[in-house]
Amino acid sequence: MKTKYQKIYVPLHREIKLQTIMNIKSIITAVMALLVSSACNGGAKQETVMTNDGKALVVFFSHAGDNYAVGNIEVGNTKIVADYITELTGAEQFEIVTHKYDGMAYDPLIKLAKEEARNGELPEYEGDIDLSEYDTVFIGGPVWWGTYPQVMFTFFKKHENDLKGKTVIPFTTHEGSGLANCEEDVKTAFPGANVTKGFSIYGHEVRKEKEKVEKWLKSLSPILSPNGEGSK
Repeated sequence: MKTKYQKIYVPLHREIKLQTIMNIKSIITAVMALLVSSACNGGAKQETVMTNDGKALVVFFSHAGDNYAVGNIEVGNTKIVADYITELTGAEQFEIVTHKYDGMAYDPLIKLAKEEARNGELPEYEGDIDLSEYDTVFIGGPVWWGTYPQVMFTFFKKHENDLKGKTVIPFTTHEGSGLANCEEDVKTAFPGANVTKGFSIYGHEVRKEKEKVEKWLKSLSPILSPNGEGSK
């Protein structure tokens, strides 16, 4: 037999259960909204870092595809180092892009690079950038036949008068050449610039040795932040 209390208890139980479910749904909705908001805010911060308000710039050439010691890679070794620099200093980037070497195996590529260097060729690259906004410019690339790839010299020639009085910091990725002639070639290309001692790192190390890049950048603190404010 159902009692009076039983008639009251059953619907109340269902109401509480329904209310509990609604509360859980509300909590989940709130959490999801918070996660979406955090993601959006994170994206906005990255955009702020990459705006033209910065004082430092990374100019680099990087070769993806078939590379010595690391095989076929989707992201070039120098690009990884450039991204570390941007992450750690807030510097903006300009990548020297040419499609001349796309899809080339390593052996034909180095033969072509040797021929370009011997003939002093200046391959074209895409786009350009106004360097007048920047006080510090990192310049980086792989070492091909003792120096930077010739397409970088195209950039150097075009901007030979644009870095006077600015700080220029060379860096390279390599598999045994170190800086080779890159530091001296940058000094020759930009005689009015203050060219610092360069930095080199093995290409096969870049994916695991971010700490080396960070240590190098910390050694540049007096250059990057002479007033203690950083380069951002």
